[in-house]
Amino acid sequence: MPYNDLRKGRVSIPGQIYFLTAVTWGRTPWFEDFQLGRQVAGVFHTLALAHPGLSLAWVVMPDHVHWLVQLPEGLSLDQLMRRFKGRSARALNAARASRGPVWQPGFHDRALRKDEDLLSAARYLIANPLRAGLVPRIADHPLWDAIWIQPPVGRTSVRRGG
Repeated sequence: MPYNDLRKGRVSIPGQIYFLTAVTWGRTPWFEDFQLGRQVAGVFHTLALAHPGLSLAWVVMPDHVHWLVQLPEGLSLDQLMRRFKGRSARALNAARASRGPVWQPGFHDRALRKDEDLLSAARYLIANPLRAGLVPRIADHPLWDAIWIQPPVGRTSVRRGG
């Protein structure tokens, strides 16, 4: 879908819950490399610390990310995604000792309706690796987080608590 088509009808409403998707440049599966995926996870955590209540759930897939957010006051969807993409692109390029685009222009957003079950949306998001056949159990995919779900006891990962 052309970049301008993604922007049609986009409205940034503070307090609204959004399901966001960003895709890597050329669908390059950079995040098959766990260390590169950790760079993106670090940016999710940094933004969550800067904007408490922002990040509800996220998952890093080989060539894209999904992010469930509650948009804070004073920040538009475009500003949020520019921060995420800019910071993660700098981190990825530094980790790969390279330069160049990391993300495709634009992003997909969908506002959740008030009657949608937020926990179901989060479960759907974090189950993406399972549906894609990347892992036999979601617990086997280390690059996700959700405010409602804690990792198993003793597990070390990039997720909260690990």
